[in-house]
Amino acid sequence: MKKEKITPEDLFRLKTPADPRFSPDGKRIVFSEASIDQESYTYHSHLFVIDRSDYSMQQWTFGQSNNHSPRWSPDGKLAFISSRSGEPQLYVIKSDGGEAKQITSSESGAQNPVWMDEQRVLFTSFLREESLKGNSLHNPEHPIPFELTELRYKSDADGILHGRKNQLFIADLTTGETELFLTCEGDAASPAVSRDWLAYIHYPEERPGKGMTADVHLRSLQTGQDINLTEGRGIFSEPQFSPDGRYLAFLGHEKEYKSATIQKLWLYDLANEALICLTGEWDMHAGDAVAGDAIYGSVFPGIQWTSDSKGFYLIVSDRGSTGVYYGSVEGLMYPVRMEAEHVSGMRLHPSYHLAVLAISTPEFPSELFEVDFQTGDSIQLTRLNEEWLQKSAVSKPEPFETEAEDGWTIHGWMMKPADWNPEKKYPVILQIHGGPHMMYANTYFHEFQVLASKGYVILYTNPRGSQGYGQDFVNLVRGDYGGGDFKDLMCAVDKAIEQFDFINSSRLGVAGGSYGGFMTNWIVGHTNRFKAAVTQRSISNWLSFSGVSDIGPSFTESEVGGAMPEDAMMLWEHSPLKYAASIETPLLILHSEKDYRCPIEQAEQLYVTLKNKGKTVKFIRFPDQNHELSRSGHPKLRVERLHAILNWFDEFL
Repeated sequence: MKKEKITPEDLFRLKTPADPRFSPDGKRIVFSEASIDQESYTYHSHLFVIDRSDYSMQQWTFGQSNNHSPRWSPDGKLAFISSRSGEPQLYVIKSDGGEAKQITSSESGAQNPVWMDEQRVLFTSFLREESLKGNSLHNPEHPIPFELTELRYKSDADGILHGRKNQLFIADLTTGETELFLTCEGDAASPAVSRDWLAYIHYPEERPGKGMTADVHLRSLQTGQDINLTEGRGIFSEPQFSPDGRYLAFLGHEKEYKSATIQKLWLYDLANEALICLTGEWDMHAGDAVAGDAIYGSVFPGIQWTSDSKGFYLIVSDRGSTGVYYGSVEGLMYPVRMEAEHVSGMRLHPSYHLAVLAISTPEFPSELFEVDFQTGDSIQLTRLNEEWLQKSAVSKPEPFETEAEDGWTIHGWMMKPADWNPEKKYPVILQIHGGPHMMYANTYFHEFQVLASKGYVILYTNPRGSQGYGQDFVNLVRGDYGGGDFKDLMCAVDKAIEQFDFINSSRLGVAGGSYGGFMTNWIVGHTNRFKAAVTQRSISNWLSFSGVSDIGPSFTESEVGGAMPEDAMMLWEHSPLKYAASIETPLLILHSEKDYRCPIEQAEQLYVTLKNKGKTVKFIRFPDQNHELSRSGHPKLRVERLHAILNWFDEFL
């Protein structure tokens, strides 16, 4: 049977399993399944439970809503977050299923539930300023002005903050009462509890010249004593107590290389009050740095402790893959699963060295597997995308490497067209990831598959600045945007043309988003070898970016190496807008109107400048969308975005 080519609309047929959790007795697994409703163009997620005695699966939530963040209580109840009543609220369902009970009715909703015991649940929610309570910020009859006194007043994820602070609340199932549990200057997030302690991440208000920080705090549940373990030294996340309560493990770094610092694993010994970095000499990124567009609803699992409190498992990024490492409290670290794949989720069995992993490959959208780390045996638990896979012509990428001008090895992939014929020559599209400190990986990428189905060769690489290749490599791009990274990408293009004789070297396209959009702008301003380009959520002018992005001042100084106004001339030298007059490549500009990471004024400046100079350019604006359009934006607009990219390359390439 001839398989069907992949289209933008196939996005509606993909399903993603996420956030798997073993029940306390290890006999069941709950997870959320995310999908898109094609009729209403809305995301839905529902909870499913797998019985490990026969691996049968039962759906526990239904309807036109999002149900996610399942968390088992010590006695087997299930707490989760649901949008069925409007705002996301906390619900609890009994261990044998049935009707869920709504626990919270917070004006700001509820997120990130954590059981303190059998009857109390911690969760996070926004605490509004008193002047804003009970008011609609978008009510035209009662508009509310707000004063700005903080450096960081907006967020790409949360919009204009209006004085909101993320704080910790507690819901008591016995009394039905919900109360504020912890407040702090700035935001509190990622709570974890042991018998005697609460750990949480504190995001203080950003201070001029200091950049963003995130600290790990310990608070005694008996006395209320609060200890800052990291004291403003860096950015930390994902605290997790060992089962015996002696250790607290977390991820993070002390900004030695500012935003290019690889993430490390830290351990605090509560008995000896000692903090150590377990992976200080380990040149790998502890975490998932993958750039993709087909996994949504996933939850990074952090550190997974073994039941004896002597060791743990964690996800590590390495050379375009993510895998699982085992570590001990003494500092031993070794891989237990490192394949050409993307492990985006993991949950350890409460008693055995056994885990549920969410795994994707370039030809295989994410599914859940039960993996025995000691034997290597695995069982596929879900087959959510099997029917779609059987009828779809999925292209398989081939890895390749090239050597940069200064000797560094640049790793990448080449994806052939779905109907590849060795007798034909094909146009190629160079794709550039964002970050820049992320990495392309061995994962399913829908945009690439759509383009390959239309007859394009897709070339995607991890140039300097990418994660997964060590600290020196990820730091190379800082202060050199448009320098060595530009040369890396051109070397990769030259190598692909030399190695693959089916590439038509006169028909080259380039596309990228965020940092990849910056590089696309930079490339077409410095060479005319590309016949078509698509820049998305991009940066064109560092001078204005510094003052309009939600991370502008710290990112500009950390990555480009300058601050406004004293380094204005240097920032202008690194701005693609300066070179707009040299752009001859037909350029499509895609940007979201509520992008606060790379605000739309960056696209507006570039578009107006090019249009004023008579260049071939088109500008498409996506209403009510933020920086995450391609990954989690409105489903209809995500599909329209893919069609716009296809149409542009079809016309000019």
